[in-house]
Amino acid sequence: MKKILVINGHPDKKSFNTALAQSYINSAINKGAEVRYIPISDLKFNPNLQYGYRQRMDLEPDLIRAIEDIKWSEHQVWIHPLWWLGMPALMKGFFDRAFLPGITFKSNKDGENHGLLNSKTARIITTAGDLSLAAYEDVYQSSGLTQLQKGILEYCGVSDIKNDFIGPLYEFSEDDRINTLEKTAIAASLDIGSGTFIKKK
Repeated sequence: MKKILVINGHPDKKSFNTALAQSYINSAINKGAEVRYIPISDLKFNPNLQYGYRQRMDLEPDLIRAIEDIKWSEHQVWIHPLWWLGMPALMKGFFDRAFLPGITFKSNKDGENHGLLNSKTARIITTAGDLSLAAYEDVYQSSGLTQLQKGILEYCGVSDIKNDFIGPLYEFSEDDRINTLEKTAIAASLDIGSGTFIKKK
C-alpha cells in the first residue's frame, strides 16, 4: 500500500484546485493507497517566519501534524494555483515555517546541505488562470515550478518529481474541466499502479 499525502495550496476551498485534489484522492483510494490530505487553508499557523533562522519559533499543533504527515508519506502531491508566477503567500508561508533545518534538511560543518526527505517522490499540479504552458515555459522559464521543485522539494531530498500544468483555466469549458479531473484521476492510478510517472502537457 502506497502512502500518499495530497497538499492543496489554494486558499479558497471552493476552487478548482480542491476539485483536482478530490479527484486524485478518490482515484488513489480506489486503487488501494492510504491517503492523507492537507488543505493548507485549514491550518492555523503564523505564516511569517519573523526571525528567519536566528531564533526558532514554536511550531503550532497544525504544523506539527503536517510535518508528521510529510515524513509519513512516500509520495506527495502538491497542488497550487500560479499567482504572480509563484505559489500563493499562504503556501509559501507554510514552507517557511515547516521546512526548517533539522526537519526537512540539514547542513554540516562545511556548510553543505543534505535533504532529509530522501525516500520520497512527488507530483506537482499547477493551475494557471490566463497563462499558457508555452508562455510559462518560454517566457517565464517555469518560475513557479523551479521554486517548488528545485528550490524546495529537491533541495530537501525529494526525487522523481513529475509535474502537470493546467491552463489557461479562463478558457476552459465545463467539458475541459471534467476531462482535466479525469486526467488527474488517471495520474493517481499511474502513480500507484506502476510507479511510473508521466508529464502531461
